Amino acid sequence: MRALHLLLRLFGWLLTPLLAWAASFLGATAGTVLSARVASPMAAVLVTAGCGAVAGFTALLLWLQLLRRSPEVREALAVSSEGVPDTVEALIEEAEGAPTPRSGSGPA
Repeated sequence: MRALHLLLRLFGWLLTPLLAWAASFLGATAGTVLSARVASPMAAVLVTAGCGAVAGFTALLLWLQLLRRSPEVREALAVSSEGVPDTVEALIEEAEGAPTPRSGSGPA
């Protein structure tokens, strides 16, 4: 069960960059379709790159807006409102589960 929890937390941390990558890929694909009508190859490349950048940036802004407005999604994915992994809670959980070292015990 702990391995599944760790796997889901890792997936939540990677979801933000994966979402931006997928949106930019789809935007670049749409840009490629649009650039088929452009005569200049350089302009076609710029249209493709521009569409990919706009789509990725827009998706990232919308995703971060969703994270800021929905505490349930943030909690489920274990991320902060900025989409950064929430490692403080993970460190607290590890500290509570681990035995505390005693001062004065051990070899001298």
